[in-house]
Amino acid sequence: MTGVAVVSGGSRGLGRAVCERLLADGWQVATFSRQPNEFVEQAQDKHAADFHWSPLDARDLGRLRGFARIAQERFGRVDLLVNNAGSLHQELFLTTAVQRMEDLLTTNLLAPMVLAQGCARVMMGGGGGAIVNVSSINAVRGYRGVAAYSAAKAGLEAFSRSLARELGPAGIRVNTLTPGFFDSDMTAQVTADNRDRIRRRTPLGRFGTVDEVVDAVMFLASPQSGFITGQRIIIDGGITC
Repeated sequence: MTGVAVVSGGSRGLGRAVCERLLADGWQVATFSRQPNEFVEQAQDKHAADFHWSPLDARDLGRLRGFARIAQERFGRVDLLVNNAGSLHQELFLTTAVQRMEDLLTTNLLAPMVLAQGCARVMMGGGGGAIVNVSSINAVRGYRGVAAYSAAKAGLEAFSRSLARELGPAGIRVNTLTPGFFDSDMTAQVTADNRDRIRRRTPLGRFGTVDEVVDAVMFLASPQSGFITGQRIIIDGGITC
């Protein structure tokens, strides 16, 4: 299956890897991030007809609401939304400023909700589609120093289940992808001692890879998952089992 995909935060990390896989498989991709980078410039040159990038901060909810229409105007439809953009801040809850909490909740919960609303409206006009919301195992198991982030991701998972009920009759599937620890920008700052501790606690004995997470995104976007909606797929090597 190919079509038109909207990917939030597609300039680096998991978002970039998702964009690269989609483009390689023949999809047209609309994405955004706060700043361009080498990947964005290369994709614009190599996939000029199939790739669109806009400078956009996910916290700018007014502009974010209109991004689905930008994708529709460029490519004619929207078939897939990968709500990937997010931000992580580690700090003890008792010292976390209210503004910091508000930023985390906006980026990790409210922004995906706003983007999903915009894309779902376009999908309904096209006969359906799929939404993949990227969560975190912090929504499954408690970890010290990430209370606000965990709350936002848990909210995203609850939102996904309710939205699946609401949008199912319109032919729109909504699922949550919940990665564990995999090599990414977010885990680059994990100390060597903590990485060893995570490996020991993981039944498969290693971090995941970004390609393994992208494989799951592509599955949820494909006809092979056509009867799957409202579900959470955890990819964590067994650390939460």
